[in-house]
Amino acid sequence: MTAPSTTPPPAPAAPPWRDRKRYAWLLGLAVPTLPFQAAALVAVTDWAPLWWWGPFFAFVLIPLLDAVIGPDRENPPDEVIPLLEQDRYYRWCTYLYLPLQYAGLGYACLLWSRGMAVPDALGLAATVGVVAGVAINTAHELGHKRETAERRLARLALAQAGYGHFYVEHNHGHHVRVATREDPASSRLGESVWAFLPRTVVGSLRSAWRLEARRLGRRRQRTWSRHNDVLTAWGLTAALYALLAACFGAVVLPCLLLQAACGILLLETVNYLEHYGLLRERRPDGRYERVAPRHSWNSNNTTSNIFLYQLQRHSDHHANPLRRYQTLRHFDEAPQLPSGYASMIVLAWLTPLWRRVMDPKVLAHYGGDVQRANLHHRRPRSRT
Repeated sequence: MTAPSTTPPPAPAAPPWRDRKRYAWLLGLAVPTLPFQAAALVAVTDWAPLWWWGPFFAFVLIPLLDAVIGPDRENPPDEVIPLLEQDRYYRWCTYLYLPLQYAGLGYACLLWSRGMAVPDALGLAATVGVVAGVAINTAHELGHKRETAERRLARLALAQAGYGHFYVEHNHGHHVRVATREDPASSRLGESVWAFLPRTVVGSLRSAWRLEARRLGRRRQRTWSRHNDVLTAWGLTAALYALLAACFGAVVLPCLLLQAACGILLLETVNYLEHYGLLRERRPDGRYERVAPRHSWNSNNTTSNIFLYQLQRHSDHHANPLRRYQTLRHFDEAPQLPSGYASMIVLAWLTPLWRRVMDPKVLAHYGGDVQRANLHHRRPRSRT
């Protein structure tokens, strides 16, 4: 007679991992349709303030959804990351942003050319500016990839805001100098966003030009030539604006400049909050320590991450710039923002509230030692 087995039965196999947000990523394509949404809402309600639908969508509706839906800290298992990276569905979620972006821009130009009351034209420009700002983020996702087609799409996405030099400075400047005093795109503890804006806009432009001049010099090519990525980016914007002015009249040019300014404001405010007060230490050899999760502010708010292609998982992006948005991970050691970017952008514009919320978080992150932070007015450590 056989003795009964004491071996426990095998545990049931875990169900295969799946991306629960897989089809939610398509919601990001709602952003480039904001001009069409605004026009439809005005037509249905006959209420002109709805031309400002873009800012309402970005800074009221998304923060509300962030609060209701909450965060998502789930990371894809390591074994599925290669398959996720190869799944072209996720790429098309970003590729499709561009035709919708430019369809919305053309439609806005048509409306401006027909004549609008000044408050309505300003509202539409702000709505288009939200599209331009998120388009810079779409370019950020595409511009880090090795594929030539994606890099070209990134430059096209940047043309609407006239911020093509971002492609050069972000990849070759910011990612090298992030969370240091030398980086114009890393904000400092005690620095308001309004003080940061001129510093980062001018500093990033100068940095992009120097980086491109250095690259061309190594290749023995002239700086002022068609090989200069900064010049070709600006030329693309000039050609775009000239084409729109030719099609719809010069009346659209002030609105184009305004929407570009709105887009740049959104981008640089995001830069402001991503590394506020965080500083990499210098090693004994004078070089900076390697970028780590503790050098970027993160947020797991589900809704804003959907609309920004997981930009808020910023630590993993800096550690792995080529990693695609659907595979970016949360790190417990990364400092966490109290809310998503949509809410934090508005908070950053309100300097006293921003400092009341964020300065204590920076100090807590450094164990109360303010000298370890990236200070706006740095004082040398006292020698003992």
